[in-house]
Amino acid sequence: MKKLVIVESPHKCKPIGAYLGNDYKVVSSKGHIRDLATSGKFGLGVDVENNFEPNYIPIKGKKKIINELKKEAQNSKFVYLATDPDREGEAISWHLKEALEIPEDHYERVTFNEITKDVVTSAFNMPRKIDENLVKSQETRRILDRIIGFRLSKLMQAKTGGKSAGRVQSVALKLIVDREREINAFIPEEYWSIEADFTDFTASLEKYHGKKIEIHSEVEANEILEKLSKSFKLESVDSKDTKKASRPAFITSTMQRSAATNLNYAPSKTMRIAQKLYEGVELENETVGLITYMRTDSERLSPVFINQTQTYIQKKYGAEYIGSVKVPKGKKNMQDAHEAIRPTDITRTPESIKAYLSNEEYRLYKLIYDRALASLMANSISLSTTVILENNGYTFKATGNILKFDGYLKIYAPYEETKIVILPDFKNYKSEVIVATDIQKNQHFTKPLPRFTESSLIKELENLGIGRPSTYATIVGTIKERGYVILEDKKFVPTDIGVETTDKLQEFFSDIVNVKYTANMESELDEIADDKLNNIKVLEDFYQDFEPLVEKAFQEMEKKEAEKTGEICPNCGSDLVLRKGKYGEFVACSNYPTCKYIKKEEKEIKAIINCPKCGKPVVEKHTKRGKIFYGCSGYPKCDFATWNRPTNQKCPKCQGILLEKKDILECMDCKNQVEKTEQTD
Repeated sequence: MKKLVIVESPHKCKPIGAYLGNDYKVVSSKGHIRDLATSGKFGLGVDVENNFEPNYIPIKGKKKIINELKKEAQNSKFVYLATDPDREGEAISWHLKEALEIPEDHYERVTFNEITKDVVTSAFNMPRKIDENLVKSQETRRILDRIIGFRLSKLMQAKTGGKSAGRVQSVALKLIVDREREINAFIPEEYWSIEADFTDFTASLEKYHGKKIEIHSEVEANEILEKLSKSFKLESVDSKDTKKASRPAFITSTMQRSAATNLNYAPSKTMRIAQKLYEGVELENETVGLITYMRTDSERLSPVFINQTQTYIQKKYGAEYIGSVKVPKGKKNMQDAHEAIRPTDITRTPESIKAYLSNEEYRLYKLIYDRALASLMANSISLSTTVILENNGYTFKATGNILKFDGYLKIYAPYEETKIVILPDFKNYKSEVIVATDIQKNQHFTKPLPRFTESSLIKELENLGIGRPSTYATIVGTIKERGYVILEDKKFVPTDIGVETTDKLQEFFSDIVNVKYTANMESELDEIADDKLNNIKVLEDFYQDFEPLVEKAFQEMEKKEAEKTGEICPNCGSDLVLRKGKYGEFVACSNYPTCKYIKKEEKEIKAIINCPKCGKPVVEKHTKRGKIFYGCSGYPKCDFATWNRPTNQKCPKCQGILLEKKDILECMDCKNQVEKTEQTD
């Protein structure tokens, strides 16, 4: 009998199995195995009247996996639950223990932050039992999200054109809607600047008789210009060294933001690639995890990695490039369960393993690698010079900088805008007059705060203490998928439905759907994890406030009037209106349920490709449950069908049809995978 190790992802089985040896068998649960049922009061799967007792059932398609794992556990010498090292992973381990009926004395919980031989084998020397407080915290979050999501989504569907609402997604949407209203209400204010151009530099007007000056109109600018001559007196030249420190290694939010800015990756795409880098990549002689766990809000680095990296820096760049170790700043709600995102081995450079990575994997690995390496390198040093010039009581200032020592910028310069402004040597100009070649005025207008990008929205959520590292990508993805926002020039613009949904929620749930309440809920979840707060008390207090508001909203919220099409019902003469159903929009009689007329739409057949079997058009179709698939329009004579959308591209190996599968293309015949063109999801 072997010792059984259960992990979440099948990709982890091979490297972990190799590290542990023949005495262990590593299997995968393929993610979560159970979730809340959709039965009971309001379909919540939670008995709200009995201490919020959850009713867990196997996730669809997971019964077979549960039965197989149960047999493996029963026939094993011992069971190690080695799911991810966070609350979600802790909860999955608990569900495995319960569903597989593993006795208390027959299991241990094992966690590791990176999938490398030393770390994995060390983790098995320090096993523990499941942390019940972490499980309670995750369970409380799941129950809260289920109650809020189900109740508010049902309300939105009944009263508005919205499809869903949620504890965090609705607050994120509100931020976008509020910002859009600020932009629309913003009134630009005019202001002017005055600059003096010299032969090899430019100076800007700053003060008048020592006081900061503001110019509000062209008239004011012209009055100042009339008082100025082209002769300026050199008042002072101040030069000093300025140090700039590197940024800490990535946490989840900063990785997503940097990947969006530098690589044009959407958060969901970044997390998908990072997951692969963490779980393991097959190199020449081994499969190894290239980065540490990618869901973290801690900037801490392990002493082992710090020592290894400092040695590497000294050998490759010199001792002067070794920087001081940064002490992570404690943030509100920071869990600090594991360290920052970094390479598992600093000597494994991006270039050395480029041949084993896809282009997407290489680019993200390089970004993570460069950030972690730079975080332990010395400050850059610039010579900063400030020049003050005087002209009839008006003070002008020019600034410049010259990079004296690149420090961490030797690695990280491509990711930062480092402007070098070179000023002339003013040593010979002290107390002398300098003549300008031109003095000009420039008109400006104040601008509102910009719309949120995916990157800046994640930053705002993090700053406000809303959501967690594992949820940022999902939050952003959900509000896009629901049609509440669209992206214009990579910036979020709320749709009419998004605005309507936000307004209705604020009308009835402003005390709950807001930043302060949501952030406070995150703090309470943390306190549950730390055994400082009772989870049932948190749920009771929430539900007592929330449910009366929902009932009031169902009674008092005005239902949105259906949009008229301008057509008349042929059966009863009433107006035809647009309605939304399970499978999308349709046109029906406004006199429903008295009249049940539904207009049948004659849809034009839009061929996606020509059928490889018979040559007729392949079109989008729907199952009885509304699931999309792609099949031949010649059915039933031709049975060609596929769940994934076919493309006109051919497989480079066998010339078969390439199908769209998330972020890759896969051949229908030989299963060969081909990368899509680089773009934001």
